Amino acid sequence: MDQNTLLVVFVALAALALLGQAVALLGLLLIAREIRQKTMAMWPQIEDIVAVSKRSVDRIETHITRIGATSVAILDVTKQQLVKVDELLSDASTRARVQMERAEMVLDDTMTRVQETVSIVQRGVLRPVREVHGILSGLRTALAHLSRGGRPTVDHATSDEEMFI
Repeated sequence: MDQNTLLVVFVALAALALLGQAVALLGLLLIAREIRQKTMAMWPQIEDIVAVSKRSVDRIETHITRIGATSVAILDVTKQQLVKVDELLSDASTRARVQMERAEMVLDDTMTRVQETVSIVQRGVLRPVREVHGILSGLRTALAHLSRGGRPTVDHATSDEEMFI
């Protein structure tokens, strides 16, 4: 094969490839026109959807702004209320602590007075009762000794001495 023939074959192949590309591009052009026609037919609907979406976004934006402002106001009020509740709880706990201290002082005072009263009762009532009881026991013993009569017998004296030993 000669080089001219080889060159003609390669040029023919290149021409065929270019022709194939031209046909493919023509097919793409036809498909693009078809897609454009279908898209243009839907274009008014797409514009309506975009317009509705834009209006919805605008409304939502105003609502979100209002919700944000309301939330901030609610949070401010809540913060103020929490400060008041904290102050109230602090005051209540302080008052409860003071009342407990007062109750403890009253209880201590009452216990001291009860102890003093018991001491007074013991000194004023029980001591004289004991003294009277002691005097009566002494009198009883003296009467028992005097009523026994004379001298003890030897057996009795011996038994008394054995008891002390």
